[in-house]
Amino acid sequence: MNPHPTAPSTTPRTPRSRDLARQREAITALGHELRMLLDATVRTAASPKTLEDMAAGVRSLTGQLTGHRRSVSEIPEVDEFPGGLRMYSPATGPGSPIAPPMRVTPTQDGVTGHLRLGIAHEGPPGYGHGGISAMLLDELMGWACAATGTPGMTISLHMRYQGPVPLETPLIARAHVAGTDNRKIFVKGSIAIEASASTTLVEADGVFVAPDAEAARSLFPALKNAR
Repeated sequence: MNPHPTAPSTTPRTPRSRDLARQREAITALGHELRMLLDATVRTAASPKTLEDMAAGVRSLTGQLTGHRRSVSEIPEVDEFPGGLRMYSPATGPGSPIAPPMRVTPTQDGVTGHLRLGIAHEGPPGYGHGGISAMLLDELMGWACAATGTPGMTISLHMRYQGPVPLETPLIARAHVAGTDNRKIFVKGSIAIEASASTTLVEADGVFVAPDAEAARSLFPALKNAR
């Protein structure tokens, strides 16, 4: 294997519509395998030699990911932004090695997320990190804003932790818009164990703001036709 692969192109390629589904499927498959590797990595008690060999192998695999590499401000061609699918989101992205990933579905009054945290999301032994809960609700509450037709960005998030969130347990997260004031959107969210969904473990109150067209163009220069 060539240890010095050709430098990746910086010219993005716009996929044809018939290629998009296959690209997303391939990203999802790779994301799944990377999550399995991540899980094995944080569980293993392998010897230093095994870990050193694995590091070398992963380094070689990384070298195979050639082609265009997007810049920090570039919107992935497989995403639907704003207000839609984010393939690499650390909360919902099926292509992200660190996402659970949370599966979001619309409901009559908001959105619902279904997920299961792994040991890679651990805070206290056996339970999810509090920051992971905040990230998940921040993401889901953003989806709730988008579901009303007004994507917004977080300006405040107040968390209340009423109980630890267990790992490797089906969880349900909920979010809905509670009110608006001009461009401000007030959102509520919660996380519970799916089997006892009425017992809330984590609650959040958030304030989001819908950026005006000028702010959107400044924040997201790659976003065309910002209204």
